[in-house]
Amino acid sequence: MSQQLESVDVLIIGAGLSGIGSACQLRRNCPDRTFAIFESRTDLGGTWDLFRYPGIRSDSDMYTFSYGFKPWQDASSIADGAKIRRYIQETAAEYDVTRHIHYQHKVVSAHWSSAHKHWTVTALASESGEHVTLTCQFIMSCSGYYDYDEGYTPDFAGTDEFQGQIVHPQHWPDNLDYRDKRVVVIGSGATAITLVPTMAGETASLVMLQRSPTYIADIPLEDPMAMWLRKWLPVAWASRLTRWKKVLYQIYVYRLSRKRPKALRHFLLSEVRKQLGSDYDVKTHFTPRYNPWDQRLCAVPDGDMFSAIREGRAEVVTDHIDRFNREGIQLKSGQQLDADIVIMATGLNLKFAGGVEYQVDNKKLDFTKRFIFRGMMFSDLPNMAFTVGYTNSSWTLKADLTASYVCRLLNKMAKRGYSVVTPRMIGSVLEEPLLDFSAGYVLRSQDQFPKQGNRLPWKNYQNYIKDFITLRLGGLKDKELEFR
Repeated sequence: MSQQLESVDVLIIGAGLSGIGSACQLRRNCPDRTFAIFESRTDLGGTWDLFRYPGIRSDSDMYTFSYGFKPWQDASSIADGAKIRRYIQETAAEYDVTRHIHYQHKVVSAHWSSAHKHWTVTALASESGEHVTLTCQFIMSCSGYYDYDEGYTPDFAGTDEFQGQIVHPQHWPDNLDYRDKRVVVIGSGATAITLVPTMAGETASLVMLQRSPTYIADIPLEDPMAMWLRKWLPVAWASRLTRWKKVLYQIYVYRLSRKRPKALRHFLLSEVRKQLGSDYDVKTHFTPRYNPWDQRLCAVPDGDMFSAIREGRAEVVTDHIDRFNREGIQLKSGQQLDADIVIMATGLNLKFAGGVEYQVDNKKLDFTKRFIFRGMMFSDLPNMAFTVGYTNSSWTLKADLTASYVCRLLNKMAKRGYSVVTPRMIGSVLEEPLLDFSAGYVLRSQDQFPKQGNRLPWKNYQNYIKDFITLRLGGLKDKELEFR
C-alpha cells in the first residue's frame, strides 16, 4: 500500500543538526515556501539522538558548532550530547518547525521529472509499513554521510570465543553496567578519548588500546575570552564575537598545519608532555605517524583524558591485536589484556546521501560520476542540494552557509519565475577527490563519493572565510548555474 502526501516546495531529508537548521533558515528567509521534513528515527537530533554512550560530547567548540542565527549561550565551550540535543529541540520549537517533521519516514528513492519539473520522493513509514510519496520542487538532503544503521567493526579473529561483552558505541545498550569491570576501549579517535575519562572512575581497570596514536589537544571547557566578554556585553553579542574568534583561530591552525607541520607537531606534543610528565612515553602513545590535520585533531576539555592517565585510572596501550580469546585480547607483542567488556570505538561507516536511490527521468543517478558545485549541488542535477560540513572546522559553519545559499536560490527563482536551477560545467575541470582526508572512515569509502574539480565553482576549499564571501555575500549570477 502507498499513501500520497500533499505537495510541498521543499523537502528536507533528515531532522538532525543540519536538517533543523535548514528548516529554520527557510522559516527566516523564505517564509512563503512550504516544506516538510522526513526523518527515519523517532525523534529529532540526528547524531545527537542516536549516540548515547557515556560522556558523548562535541569535538568542536559550541560557538562555531551552534547555528549562526541562534548564538550559543551556555558557559561550556564543549557541550555534552544532552545539551546539544536540547539546543536543537529549542531551536526547532522557536522557529515552529517541529510540526513539519514526519518521523519514522525513511526516504528510499527520489525521482526527478523534467517534464513535470518536480521530484517524486518515496519514503517507508516504518510504523505502518506503508510507502509514502510526496512531490516537491526542491530537495535539501541533510542526512550527512554517516551510515546510521551500522558502525565500522573490524573483523578480529576469535571474537566468538570471548566470554565477555562486545559493544559498539553507535549502539550503546541502555543497561550496560561497567562498574567494577575490566574494560578495554579499542580505538584512539574522538569517541575513545571521550569514553576513557568518563568511564575511568567507575571501572576496575580501563585500557585504551590503539593501533596508532592520534593528535590530542587540551582546550579549556569554558572559553576565557567568552567569559570576559560576557561581563561587559549581552550574551548574544559575546557569543558572536567569540564565534568569529574561534573561526579565525581554526583557520590559522589549519593553515599552520599545511605550511609548518613540524612546528605545530612540536607544539602539540610539548603540551602532552606538560600534562603527562617527562617520564611518560609520549613518543609511543601520543606521537602519530602523520602530520597534524592529515586526520582530524581531537580535543579534550580541561585535559580530562590526561588526568585519568596521570591518576592511574586509565592506561594507554599501543599495539596490534592478534586475536580475541576467552579472557580478552591477545596482542601481537604477546601481551594479554583481560576484559569483561570490550568497546569497539573503531569508527564509522559512510553512506552518501543516506543511501537514497536518485533517478533523473527514470535513469538511475550515479553520484560518483558527478562533480560537486559550491560544495553542495551536483553537475547536471536539478533542484537538489546536499549538506556536508567541514573536515577541518565545525560542521555547522558550512551547513549554515549551504542553507542560506539555497534560500537565496529559491528566492531568486520565485522572483524571476524560474522552476529549475541546474549546475552546468563549462570548460575543462581536472578531477580531485571530494574529501582530501586520510582518516580511515574516508579511505574505506572514497569510491562512494562524487568528485570535485580543481577550480571554482567545482572545488570545495574547506575554508569558511572564502565560503562566507562567495556563498553569503557573493551574487548568484554564476555562468555555470543555469536557471530555467
